[in-house]
Amino acid sequence: MTIRPLRKEETELLKDFLYEAIFIPEGVEPPDRSIVELPELALYYEDFGSGRADNCLVAEADGRVIGAVWTRIMQDYGHVDENTPSFAISLYEEYRGKGTGTAMMQKMLALLKSQGWEKTSLAVQKANDAVLLYEAVGFKTIDENAEEYIMVCEL
Repeated sequence: MTIRPLRKEETELLKDFLYEAIFIPEGVEPPDRSIVELPELALYYEDFGSGRADNCLVAEADGRVIGAVWTRIMQDYGHVDENTPSFAISLYEEYRGKGTGTAMMQKMLALLKSQGWEKTSLAVQKANDAVLLYEAVGFKTIDENAEEYIMVCEL
């Protein structure tokens, strides 16, 4: 498995990984894939690469991209301010729980730090086991609502 920057011609993959990032509780029917076209979700990938905090790393195994971690400053669920990139990560289900997500996050955090960012943020649903992963790499809860934690990692 290798972790490398997303290539320009691969930006369409962000739609797939955005869909994979949608938390679906046990027993709940997954939404149609077209959900990623909604404006509140399209902001995660539209014109990606044009923003000052647009970064994406992908994990590749056996010649296939299996996961992505990306950042950008956007008015998303985890937005805290205009100087804090929001963080998104997902892996195809069969590759989860094997340390790939942790490795991807650590590389992205190092990249953001090397670029001079002071912190990064994300939102995660309280019932999502990924909360433990985020805490393990340094994210801390700074706010919450009924469904989600807003977390920040100081770089």
